[in-house]
Amino acid sequence: MHSDLFASRNMAEPATAPGMTLQNSKSIKYAVHGECYARQGAMVAFRGDLQFERRSQGMGNFLKRAVTGEGLALMAVRGQGEAWFAHEAASCFIVDLTPGDSLTVNGRNVLCFDSSLSYEIKVLKGAGMTGGGLFNSQFSGQGKLGIVCEGEPIVIPVSPQAPVCVDTDAVVGWSSALQTSLHRSQSFGSMLRGGSGEAVQLRLDGEGFVIVRPSEAVPERKTGN
Repeated sequence: MHSDLFASRNMAEPATAPGMTLQNSKSIKYAVHGECYARQGAMVAFRGDLQFERRSQGMGNFLKRAVTGEGLALMAVRGQGEAWFAHEAASCFIVDLTPGDSLTVNGRNVLCFDSSLSYEIKVLKGAGMTGGGLFNSQFSGQGKLGIVCEGEPIVIPVSPQAPVCVDTDAVVGWSSALQTSLHRSQSFGSMLRGGSGEAVQLRLDGEGFVIVRPSEAVPERKTGN
């Protein structure tokens, strides 16, 4: 059979080493030799002897009811085999954390991660923010983290001389060493309508970077199973 569908770039070859790699720009392949963690519902295919469990049995006290925010639950993937993860054809990226690194990621952007990483759930609350707050997971340790983003992300350096304000619906993640606060400003649209509504941004101060997606609209959630 001949077709561009079977081009080498689309073929899922057997993994040569354990861990995660980009299958393509929209999916991550994880060669599991033990366990890893992923958002529930993100598995699109697997082969080998793998089990998918909603609850972890060996991650200490930071994954009791694995929720990273906005109802995003995690699952443990255990065994020997390969799994492919994706989320609504969003772009996928892999971040390699080393000891001393710490990255805060919006819960909706978490796709999968190594079991060697630890995290804690945090929420930044504020009036005017979608859902009443911004749920995040702060990852640290040594290992890889797979994230998803609608479109190509923008990485903006932050310095003490140049703090950055970002739309709370567009932020993907930021260096955990940065100080965060809420910045309120009246939107131009509200001014034109004669209203007194406030737009709320996330302000980041310090030394590091922030990742944003090229859209301020929250992706529409699918319903059903």
